[in-house]
Amino acid sequence: MNRVRYMVATIVLFCAVGFAQEQVVTPGPNLVLDGIPPIPQEIADAVARYTEFRSAGLQSWHPTERKMLITTRFGDATQIHHVAMPGGARTQLTFFRERVGGASFHPKSPSYFVFSKDVGGGEWFQNYRYDMETGVITLLTDGKSRNSLGTWSRDGNFMVYTSTRRNGKDVDLYVINPAEPSSDRLLAENTGGGWFPADCSPDGKTIAVIEYISINESYVWFFDSKTGARTLITPKEPGVQISYGSVEFSRDGKGLYMTTDKDSEFRRLAYYDLASKNLTFLTSHISWDVDNFELSPDGKTIAFVVNEDGIGKLHLMDAVSRKELNVPALPTGLVSGLEWHPSGKELGFNLTSTQSATDVYSLTLSTGKVERWTFSETGGLNTSRFPDAELIKWKSFDDRMISGFLYRPPSTFTGKRPVIVIIHGGPEGQARPGFLGRNAYFLNEMGIALIMPNIRGSSGFGKTFLKLDNGFKREDSYKDLAALLDWIKQQPDLDGDRIMVTGGSYGGHATLAVATHYSDKIRCAVDVVGMSNLVTFLERTESYRRDLRRVEYGDERDPAMRKYLESIAPMNRLDKLTKPLFVIQGKNDPRVPAFESEQIVAALKKRNTPVWYLLANDEGHGFSKKPNQDFQFYATIMFVREYLIK
Repeated sequence: MNRVRYMVATIVLFCAVGFAQEQVVTPGPNLVLDGIPPIPQEIADAVARYTEFRSAGLQSWHPTERKMLITTRFGDATQIHHVAMPGGARTQLTFFRERVGGASFHPKSPSYFVFSKDVGGGEWFQNYRYDMETGVITLLTDGKSRNSLGTWSRDGNFMVYTSTRRNGKDVDLYVINPAEPSSDRLLAENTGGGWFPADCSPDGKTIAVIEYISINESYVWFFDSKTGARTLITPKEPGVQISYGSVEFSRDGKGLYMTTDKDSEFRRLAYYDLASKNLTFLTSHISWDVDNFELSPDGKTIAFVVNEDGIGKLHLMDAVSRKELNVPALPTGLVSGLEWHPSGKELGFNLTSTQSATDVYSLTLSTGKVERWTFSETGGLNTSRFPDAELIKWKSFDDRMISGFLYRPPSTFTGKRPVIVIIHGGPEGQARPGFLGRNAYFLNEMGIALIMPNIRGSSGFGKTFLKLDNGFKREDSYKDLAALLDWIKQQPDLDGDRIMVTGGSYGGHATLAVATHYSDKIRCAVDVVGMSNLVTFLERTESYRRDLRRVEYGDERDPAMRKYLESIAPMNRLDKLTKPLFVIQGKNDPRVPAFESEQIVAALKKRNTPVWYLLANDEGHGFSKKPNQDFQFYATIMFVREYLIK
């Protein structure tokens, strides 16, 4: 009898434990939680539809047929898919556990394409050849260094790409025929991490390469594709910083099309004549940045995208008359990823809007017909009801007007609404009215208003604005955020007493800066892969990018700059941080090492300041794998419930 009672009790206990386990979300095996309470399963159930958004990006047109390669995700990570027609099935070609980046067909033969992939988010990208007939994948790089995907010669005889394999720091130029991996060779040694091959001349003898110093300063070089001998094309002017962006040879090889902010606040499309060395500006009538462009295969038409107050608008120009052509109406949003089909008859591009995740489209030039190639799923949600962004402006400490985008929750939510301020990274990034994705849950289901600011240092507003946070001016960008918090308090429909700040990368640093400089103005904060001290960050970020970041933040080796950066570091102002903080980090992050998160979490725990910490052992600069993204989302919602909306 006692044995029966024992068995019954054991069964009841087992069922109770099993039932309890079913009521909480189990984190993945690579996630490490510190201070995060168990997450109720009801959160995962409630937000499920908001975790099923997909997107798609154009990677490469088929060289001879009307087909393309795209990236999208059906499993846990983004992979390469093949699409044979507009609206056609997305046929998956790669099946890695890790996400796959760019892909590019051989320009003349459909027999293979080259793609890029890293491991664990460490950004040590490797290039691979995928053979279309057999599906066999061949490693093309050394398996250890950081490599770019590169660019093809026009005839497809070689690709030129960059690699850090020589010393792990400097980015050198390499040339390879992907059909013959043994042909791989070092073309030229460089100093620094900012070298990018842009285009090959029509005859394949010359490679145009950009030397990137900072977002404000770059140069165009020519490299001989056989010897590696180099020639500076854009002269260096003492005391003058000029930025050169996209670069492409004219089809006759006599000139270069490029984007540049030379003699202008904004980046214009220009033509550089190699014989006369004259630079002719083609878009002076447009007072916005030209983000990127693509010259048609016959050289007669230039497609380019202009960043017009945050909106990405497609333009077409006749390359001979240099007059703009009519462009069919497209949904208001962001256009990117321009690529002409080799036939020259069709332009492919990506388009995203506040109501639609990124999908792939094409424009047939002769008819003006726009076709949609991918229809990414939205978890069954009617995204057409997602609200448009509202442009807002506020005055900062120096009377400069700062802008951002406000998303208001549905009118069914009454009373003053709590606010989440989402700060972009970069810091040279820009908040633009794209698809909200998971953030739409906070807006539509929790009634939280979202504000995405463009503080000084953001791109898209001219090069003067871009430099306003450099070096010793870093704190001025923090003050822009403080002014925003004060602006929120003045709005009749926003709750200035319930504000959360969040951001990733530099946005994470700015989040920590607000939390330590203006803790009294917020309720809580969520830092994603942010820098807690710019000095320790600069000392530990990967060597190939260290000097590039010093231009923006200041050189920590200079005593005066080091003293200043230490004085404003969130890590050194923890006595001012009194509000709950959630820190999220990838262990393999090469940009912002995990040390930046670990040191602030450890210090706050000693102070008994409420802090949650989520570490992913298989991620880098942000989470890319869906299970990890989902758990981060669940935990963030629970944090918001606990500390913002109560």
